[in-house]
Amino acid sequence: MAWYTLNNIATMTGLTTRTLRNYLQMGLLTGEKVDGVWRFSEEQLYAFMDHPTVRQGMHAKQNAIVTDFLLMGGRKESRTCVILDYCMEWEDAKRVIDFFSDKINEQGDDELRFGMERHKKSVRLILSGSERAVREIMKCYYERN
Repeated sequence: MAWYTLNNIATMTGLTTRTLRNYLQMGLLTGEKVDGVWRFSEEQLYAFMDHPTVRQGMHAKQNAIVTDFLLMGGRKESRTCVILDYCMEWEDAKRVIDFFSDKINEQGDDELRFGMERHKKSVRLILSGSERAVREIMKCYYERN
């Protein structure tokens, strides 16, 4: 069984760990604390992401990623923003989302921003950050297929 941490969920949703802790207190996010660390099952994660309040927050964060990218000029390094729209079943989408979340967490780059949104049979992923970091993640993604 796959388990997710608060950091995993923060990466996937674009929400801060502070916001996620508030959702835990409100009962919108459920999980269990093991040895002082929150962990969440796949079912708990995706039930949380399907909640209307959470979906609205994720949508706002996703829009902010693109808006921030477009409005921020005068940077000292090259930046890239990638938007991927996939038509796929939800089981396949979960694997893609997990891949991007894991790679972003491995990078440890605070400048990388990730957003995802799903509709009935489609998933939109947004990845923004330094050209080097985004290129590396996308290269890994396409090489794995």
